[in-house]
Amino acid sequence: MKRSLFPSLTGGTIKAIASKSVAHRLLICAAFAQEESVIRCEEINEDIAATVRCLEAIGASIRRDGPFYKITPIRKPQTGATLDCGESGSTLRFLVPVACMLGLDASFQMAGRLPLRPLSPLREELERNGVTLSPQDSNPLTVRGALQATDFHIAGNVSSQFISGLLFAIAVSGKTGNIWIEGSLESAPYLDLTANALNQFGIEVIRHESRLEIRTNRGLHSPGEVSVEGDWSNAAFPLCLGVIGKEPVTVFGISPSSRQGDRAVLSLLREFGARIFENGDSVTASPSSLHGISIDASQIPDLVPVLATVASIARGQTVIHHASRLRLKESDRLRAVSSVLNALGASVTETDDGLIIEGVPFLQGGEADSFGDHRIAMSVAIASVCCKDTVILHGADATAKSYPGFWQDVTSLGLISSEL
Repeated sequence: MKRSLFPSLTGGTIKAIASKSVAHRLLICAAFAQEESVIRCEEINEDIAATVRCLEAIGASIRRDGPFYKITPIRKPQTGATLDCGESGSTLRFLVPVACMLGLDASFQMAGRLPLRPLSPLREELERNGVTLSPQDSNPLTVRGALQATDFHIAGNVSSQFISGLLFAIAVSGKTGNIWIEGSLESAPYLDLTANALNQFGIEVIRHESRLEIRTNRGLHSPGEVSVEGDWSNAAFPLCLGVIGKEPVTVFGISPSSRQGDRAVLSLLREFGARIFENGDSVTASPSSLHGISIDASQIPDLVPVLATVASIARGQTVIHHASRLRLKESDRLRAVSSVLNALGASVTETDDGLIIEGVPFLQGGEADSFGDHRIAMSVAIASVCCKDTVILHGADATAKSYPGFWQDVTSLGLISSEL
């Protein structure tokens, strides 16, 4: 789908959508709990739908009732099932270790770039402990056999999702276990989200310096009803719109004490010079005079596309580094960000692990491609408010992966666009 984005006067108030990162984790815990659960999650996106499909394929009953998921847990896991992960890396990486722990002999169907995204070093650790996986790039990915251990060793600088998947595997085993993390740990806040979800279902994760431990394991027990908190990753887009637009934007329904790492968008915007006001569960971002900064993206990779958009019109130079993992997302995000922003009149240079951005007074406009990547599509929309001329965005429907209501929300904030 193509969409025209016109120079617009934006501002207003919207509610944050539910965090898909939290939703994935709560749904998995609920599916393997000993009691039924109700999860309040007002939004459904493609990634959450993928996790629901896969859990149902294994044997869970998950019913949508208004803003709630009602989950009857898995009583007898289905062996030989095909799990359709779509393009959801979280779904795949969380559930492969679980399937291996339970010996489900499952097949994982993947779409888009997901078959190309790395599964190492998780693959090697699973195989070292008694499981056979089909070769890299195979689709579907098949897993055969059952894990023979609940103690694992894995590098921490590739994907925290691998470590979360192993934590879920230990949790469903009913046994104690340890994960030794080798080297530096990136995206650590996502492990906090996993530990918090497991804790809500009665599993305590103890974090040592280089080891995660489940010391006691009496199985997953439902707390009854839980809620998915507002999503800081997607709230970053309207907040950045407020900073580079003409009128303030307020986002409410986001927890100031959240363990989501992308809450760091507030401190980073303030480093840029942005005026940010917090009041309870709402944040207001106001138009500001901005200057370039240095950004270490190792813990906040998902913020890079929209922060690069802010940097493109900030005075001076912004350097983003420790972001090489972005080349293995739904697109090569470093290349995609530089491509779309330069197409609109920015000055962005790729490096091996990041971007160097020289701020310009305004962007010109033109044509840009989302590369099928939801965060690139949303970043182009935000960039359009700094453009003198119309922007034509190809692949605008990519936003459905994480934020199906994105175009309605930015329209309510005054962004003028039309489908082509």
